[in-house]
Amino acid sequence: MNSPSQTPPAARAKPAVRGADRAFAIIAHVVLGIWALLVLLPLLWMIFTSFKSSQEILTSPFGLPETLRLDNYARAWREAQIGDYLWNTVIVVGVSLVLVMALGAMCSYVLARFRFPGNRIIYYSLIAGLTFPIFLAVIPLFFVLNGMGLIGKGPMGLVGVILAYVAFALPFTVFFLYAFFRSLPEEISEAAAIDGAGDFRTFFQVMLPMAWPGIVSVAIFNFLGLWNQYLLPLVLNTDRNNYVLAQGLVNLQAQQGYRTDWGGMFASVVITVIPVLVVYVLCQRQIQAGVSPGTDK
Repeated sequence: MNSPSQTPPAARAKPAVRGADRAFAIIAHVVLGIWALLVLLPLLWMIFTSFKSSQEILTSPFGLPETLRLDNYARAWREAQIGDYLWNTVIVVGVSLVLVMALGAMCSYVLARFRFPGNRIIYYSLIAGLTFPIFLAVIPLFFVLNGMGLIGKGPMGLVGVILAYVAFALPFTVFFLYAFFRSLPEEISEAAAIDGAGDFRTFFQVMLPMAWPGIVSVAIFNFLGLWNQYLLPLVLNTDRNNYVLAQGLVNLQAQQGYRTDWGGMFASVVITVIPVLVVYVLCQRQIQAGVSPGTDK
């Protein structure tokens, strides 16, 4: 039987390692718990406040509502035109998301799987777009779109915003999906070619389904970024009838200096946040799956 002095160093180190792991896990759980409270408490306060009257909000901002004032949501939907702003946002973000995912997937696949002159130049040019501050581009972009007749009243005003959204989200989409397509095995595309599949069929029927977790993940990130976008529509979307939710909320907040409908204001904010929460809750597994390739190497 070995004496304590003869115990191997690795065996003596195991309790210390386990203790350090346990301490790290406790600290990590405490930090995550505090972070969760910092995120959830303001959200819950906003939801409770949306059911209060303006007088309750001013006199008892942290108390529970005496009655659930559902009329706040009715006023926000009709009088504050949140329903119209929501519809405009769904159109702009939906069309932009479809375009940017289609273009980004095809562009990243070609750049990742094919070699041709200028391949790296195109890729690095797109990546450079991630480093360019958006506020430096909005004024030139306004004059370009205005010269094309895509600024102003009518549906064409939304077309200009959609094109700007696509250009804004495309570099990130290519950057994300490029690494994903590069990680997919070459043997699968070679097997498809042996079976007689062309480049288009290989992409749409073989490689695209394999990259689906990454595509869903980047689509969710793009949705969140475009849904909360404010600077681009502020400069490019000048028609009040075409306002998106971010513009509508700012306009509604400015009106609170003359009107005291704070209940309707908080109800409008809740209506704006609900689609984002729904998308995240339904797609959180896809986000986690997107951090790794669809097949093992």
